[in-house]
Amino acid sequence: MTKPPITPSEHAPREDLLRLDRQLCFSLNAASRAFGAVYRTLLKDLGLTYPQYLVMMVLWEHTELPVKRLGELLRLDSGTLSPLLKRLEAAGLVHRERSAQDERSVLVRLTPAGTALREEAALVPVRIATATGFTAQEAGELRALLEKLTLALDGAAFDDGSLCD
Repeated sequence: MTKPPITPSEHAPREDLLRLDRQLCFSLNAASRAFGAVYRTLLKDLGLTYPQYLVMMVLWEHTELPVKRLGELLRLDSGTLSPLLKRLEAAGLVHRERSAQDERSVLVRLTPAGTALREEAALVPVRIATATGFTAQEAGELRALLEKLTLALDGAAFDDGSLCD
C-alpha cells in the first residue's frame, strides 16, 4: 500500500516551504559534497577521481562490458563516460576495442594494471563506512531509501519535462 504524497500542510507551514534547511535536495547535495571530499582524499593515492573509481568498481565486478551497458549501470551518458574512459585507458587501467560481433559496440575491459588496482582499492569502502559513522543496518536503510527516492524521481517527470501534479 502506497502512502499519499506529503502535502504542504503536513510538511511545514507554507511560509517555511522555501527555507533552505527544509530542502531534501540541499541535504542530499551537501552530503554528496561531503562524500566527495572524503573520496578525494582516499582516492588520491590510487590516482583516481570519484567518477573513475565508479567505472573501475563496475569493471572489477564485471571485467568487461560494452560502453553502453557501463553507462546504463553508472547512469552516465556517453558524453560524460567517453572522457572518463579515455583517461583510464591513458593511465593503463582499461582497454577499449570494437566488438567483433557488433562494430557499433565498444567493449571496455580491465588491463592487468586495472585488475591489480582492485587490491589497493579494497579498503576504500571500509574507510568510507567508518567515516559515515553509520551502522551496517543504518547504511542499508539509507541506501534503500535513496533507491526508492531515485525510482520515484525517475518516474516523476513527463516526456515534455513537466512534473506531475
